[in-house]
Amino acid sequence: MFNFHLRDKTNTWPAFVDLFSNLVIILIFLLIVFVFLWTTTSVFNKSTGVKTIAELKQTNAEQTEKIRQMTADAEEATQLLLTARANLESAAADLEAKDSSIVDLIGAYEKQVNQLQTQDSEKGAKIQQLTTELNDARAETQAVVAESEKISREQAAELARLNSALDAAEAKSKEQEVQYVEMSTRLNKALADKVAELQDMGKYQSEFYKSIKLALGDTKTLQQDGDRFIVPSDILFSSGSYKLSPEGKKQLKLISNVIKDLENQIPSDIDWIIRVDGHTDNKQVVRGNAAYKTNMQLSLLRATVVANELIRDGVSPRRLVPTGFGDLHPVELGADKASLQKNRRIELQLTNK
Repeated sequence: MFNFHLRDKTNTWPAFVDLFSNLVIILIFLLIVFVFLWTTTSVFNKSTGVKTIAELKQTNAEQTEKIRQMTADAEEATQLLLTARANLESAAADLEAKDSSIVDLIGAYEKQVNQLQTQDSEKGAKIQQLTTELNDARAETQAVVAESEKISREQAAELARLNSALDAAEAKSKEQEVQYVEMSTRLNKALADKVAELQDMGKYQSEFYKSIKLALGDTKTLQQDGDRFIVPSDILFSSGSYKLSPEGKKQLKLISNVIKDLENQIPSDIDWIIRVDGHTDNKQVVRGNAAYKTNMQLSLLRATVVANELIRDGVSPRRLVPTGFGDLHPVELGADKASLQKNRRIELQLTNK
């Protein structure tokens, strides 16, 4: 910022002219009073009255001329002063205009200087920011380079380790390939044996279900469903009971004879079993029953009773596996009496272990 001391703009000249004019008028007034007093004093002096009057007239004339001259001089001076006043006012106006122009120029210059200073400050801040960012970028680049070198070393070590592992894997692969050929040969043989066993099992299943139907002499009530033989529970047990009925025992006696004949027919190298699966309907178990609390327990109890009865009739225990499924696998989804009756069943399935 630049500070300039401009001249005071207050114009005192008009007051000075007015003061000077007033002083001239007062002076003329005092002269008149003085002349009047002096004349009066001389007139009343008897000894010199006539002479004094003549002198006074002459003096009055002289004074009148002087007053006229002074008045003219005063008027001229006043005119000169007014002219000078006008000139001074004009000069003052010009000077004020120049001062105003200079002030405007100074203001514009100061504004431009401030703008340049602001721009320099902003440029300095921008340079500082860019310098900081450049330093950060350099530091980050150095860190990346260091990390890259570290990764390169780790990758080189990992590559060496992988090459070593690959060599070991190739050696092991060759060894496993030999083992795979041997295992494949054994597996193919086992599969062939298993297929043959299943084929034989299918043949024996067919003979087993056919023999049971012939032994029981019932082709309507008893049913074959795929690889399972279905015996309705109503034939073996009364409602809600897991105690075999006399008719149930009789039926199981006939089935046990078929199973014992099957034991003699199936070769000893075939490992087979008969699953005894118990199933119930979805009716709720009557509360207060001490023996079982759910249909799952009832189905397992019935399957176990059937297996134990077959064992008493001479079937080998290792050929029988009782299981219970409750009401989880119904053959009919209806809630009518016929559907519920079909879902209460014992399934006998000849299968391999």
